[in-house]
Amino acid sequence: MKITTHNINVNTNDNVKEENTMKSVFETLNAINVNEHTEKKNGLTYLSWAWAWGELKKRYPDSNFIVYERGTEYGPVNYFTDGKTCWVKTGVFVNGLEHLEMLPVMDFKNRAIPLDQVTSTDVNKAIQRSLTKAVARHGLGLYIYAGEDLPEEDREKAMKPVETEQPKSRVDAVKGLCTSIGITMAAFGQFRNSAVLAGVIPDRKVNDLSNNEFDMLLNFVEKNAALPA
Repeated sequence: MKITTHNINVNTNDNVKEENTMKSVFETLNAINVNEHTEKKNGLTYLSWAWAWGELKKRYPDSNFIVYERGTEYGPVNYFTDGKTCWVKTGVFVNGLEHLEMLPVMDFKNRAIPLDQVTSTDVNKAIQRSLTKAVARHGLGLYIYAGEDLPEEDREKAMKPVETEQPKSRVDAVKGLCTSIGITMAAFGQFRNSAVLAGVIPDRKVNDLSNNEFDMLLNFVEKNAALPA
């Protein structure tokens, strides 16, 4: 199996080095409040990959990561498949300890994308998310994935109520998609007409589509909106 490794050193200071000798890697990283560097999308919280990696390297300059690859007749590729869907595999090393993360290649609704519809952009996004989660296994931002609001050291200072997500209408889902991929509602309507002509969905109003047909429409719009004009 071929792997791709990356090791980019950055400068640090004596205070950070001294702090790291007093605490374990996990204790040091798990105490960091990452809330100001997250964003919410489709009801989930995401941590910035660039910020997480920079923060890790400031404290542990020798950290590096691996993107695992597999060989094919076309050369090495950076995803794995069971013939139906696919996933990526990454690893992050801190002080010689590797934590692995495997993540499905998913669409904007966090559903696995069929293999024949996966693009290199989809794989790249999955790799970035996988690496962020691998960093979290070392402690940085781990509480996000545990569904908590604050790291352990800050919980007693500020307790936040748990927000319950209400079901969204199809109009809200369409608006959310348009915002996330940068198109207008009018453009969505044009893509919807194209989906009908392509036989992806029947010629019915959006609210009259079945749940499966509606999901197929959203996937069609997302894929085609990403294509060059």
